[in-house]
Amino acid sequence: MSPAAHRPARKIRGHVTATLRTMGKGFETEPVDGLDLTFAGIGTDRHGGLTRRTGGREPWYPRGTEIRNERQLSILAPEELAEIAQALGLDTLPAGWIGGNLVLQGIARLSRLPARTLLFFEGGATLKIDGDNSPCRAAGRAIARHHSERAGLDLDFVRAARHRRGLVAWVEKPGRIVPGEAFEARLPEQWIYE
Repeated sequence: MSPAAHRPARKIRGHVTATLRTMGKGFETEPVDGLDLTFAGIGTDRHGGLTRRTGGREPWYPRGTEIRNERQLSILAPEELAEIAQALGLDTLPAGWIGGNLVLQGIARLSRLPARTLLFFEGGATLKIDGDNSPCRAAGRAIARHHSERAGLDLDFVRAARHRRGLVAWVEKPGRIVPGEAFEARLPEQWIYE
């Protein structure tokens, strides 16, 4: 195995700039003063629950198959939101328009954190990263509702947000996360499978 195929474990520190959740059954999220997390995620949030139903992201199962919910939270970075907005020709892209739950600062290229990374928040909660959040047309349609003068924005978003749409995670240890709170990301030791 070549040395380039291995990456040692490491730690990166950052802080929470925003906490958001759905209010009712809608896709978009709104800022709140904190997130109270259980093993099922965020209480009555649209993406909460220990399990979820499959959709287009899991073509290997019939749609609607019940599986473990590894997508309890959507995590975004302000730098990547700004890059997506610029690629779309927008002044700004609020995290809530695309269903974000946490906005984290301090980690460059947040969307590229590897699966199994643990986020330890100073208040005691721990999240486990499942992986990057592939951009979807549902998020693009939410943006398009705010820019009705622009045709095709739903598909443009899918292209512009690839590899910078953030991460999905699930709750490994319950707790409360609040804006301004510090966290430590612990990246696992990695090997590049050849």
